[in-house]
Amino acid sequence: MTLLEPHNLPFAIAMGLMVLLALVQVLGLGDWGGDADFDLESGADADAALQPGMMEGFLTLLGLGRVPLTIWLALFLLMFAGIGLSVQELAESLTGAPLYSWLAAVIAGGAALPVTGVLARPLGAVLPKDHTTAVRTESLIGRRATITDGVARAGSPARARVCDVHGQAHYVMVEPHEQSSELHSGDEVLLVRREKDQFYATALAERRLSPN
Repeated sequence: MTLLEPHNLPFAIAMGLMVLLALVQVLGLGDWGGDADFDLESGADADAALQPGMMEGFLTLLGLGRVPLTIWLALFLLMFAGIGLSVQELAESLTGAPLYSWLAAVIAGGAALPVTGVLARPLGAVLPKDHTTAVRTESLIGRRATITDGVARAGSPARARVCDVHGQAHYVMVEPHEQSSELHSGDEVLLVRREKDQFYATALAERRLSPN
């Protein structure tokens, strides 16, 4: 049995995608940490259907948030391909023929998710903690952040670094809460509100001068 046989096609594709992810990182075209944030509040309907705590628990079970998203995806693809090929080998040895590719893919996918979650825990413990984690984006409001790149003006956001309650670093785009204000690189700010993916902040120095 070889990787390129038709019944192994899903696993060949998974291996190819994993190699592509690795090449992207080696060539410096991507960021292992990723700036993607798992926003569990996608609207009122989502809040009504699922309690945020349940979703956070589910993501934690899968290992999402313990390691950067790109690493999690590469690990999942590796487990999916490895388990799938093993299932096909086992099926062929027991029955004389491999499973249908779609059936093997369903079995491999179902098994790869919890296995990836288990492996992500020790891996996350040894990786640098400077990446985003699976928390509610809304929970970052009210936390201090530091402008890291550029100057934030009304209509022109700048990048800021903020740590969540777990001490994990997140990178968000920030505009000043006051239309006439500017937030410069190195400024400490307070995140006061959020609209979609955009945060608005006030400089801590300004906030001390103006209690309101």
